[in-house]
Amino acid sequence: MSDRLLSQHALADLADVPARGRWVHSGELRLHVLDYGGDGVPVVVLPGITSPAISMDFVARELTDLVRPIVMDLRGRGFSDGGDTYGLEAYADDTQAVIDGLGLERPILLGHSLGARIAAVTAARPGVRTRGTILVDPPMSGPGRGTYPTTLDMFRSQLQQAQRGTDADEVALSWPRWPHRERELRARWLASCDAESIDATHRGFETEDFFATWPEVPAPTTLVYGGDSPVVTADGAAEAATANPAAELVRVPDAGHMVFWDTPKEALTVVRERMGALAAS
Repeated sequence: MSDRLLSQHALADLADVPARGRWVHSGELRLHVLDYGGDGVPVVVLPGITSPAISMDFVARELTDLVRPIVMDLRGRGFSDGGDTYGLEAYADDTQAVIDGLGLERPILLGHSLGARIAAVTAARPGVRTRGTILVDPPMSGPGRGTYPTTLDMFRSQLQQAQRGTDADEVALSWPRWPHRERELRARWLASCDAESIDATHRGFETEDFFATWPEVPAPTTLVYGGDSPVVTADGAAEAATANPAAELVRVPDAGHMVFWDTPKEALTVVRERMGALAAS
């Protein structure tokens, strides 16, 4: 039995989101997305390990004058069905299903953290045509590399808090730099994440290597990382620049791993600049 929860207060949050909920099948799974509409170039937005689609609303709504954001509830999060596996290839299958199911022509892929890894794997597939990718602070842990800095116990503890009921003030103990609204959404929506989706994905951070795919990600691609991120260190950024020389790397000063949440204005400025160039291509 699933332990996923959504309160009435969480569902009411959707009244303030200027997007339409849409559904796509990926095999037998039903996937939910938030489609911000418009006639712009489509952008598939891929969130992180514990981030349902609504958590990226504050990013998506700042891009609607440039593009048409479509934010995925990754499998096992938000309204999307859970799956039997949570490897990168399965996530990429889902992303390709959204592209095909919604008839998106040469979309841009924008991913944060886990979503950046998914974007890389999807873009590197021979049958996928994109205008480009923007990868924000992808985990660079993996076999023979350092461990992911946020432990599984930390993720489990935060999920348990959400399942019993929490609020923005308690979330601030873990994420003190976040804006109040984003802490409220975290408090109400984290419980929509399936525990196995977090456990299995965290294992993937240790067993799947970002650098196995990164050299194959076609240009144009931009890797954006936090200047204070423990996930993309200076050494990791240097290795990424060498492994994919065609990529642009952009450091956001004073940001940790949660780049958009830590420095929203600066991160959005960087993304808007690259997004505008990709949309015009």
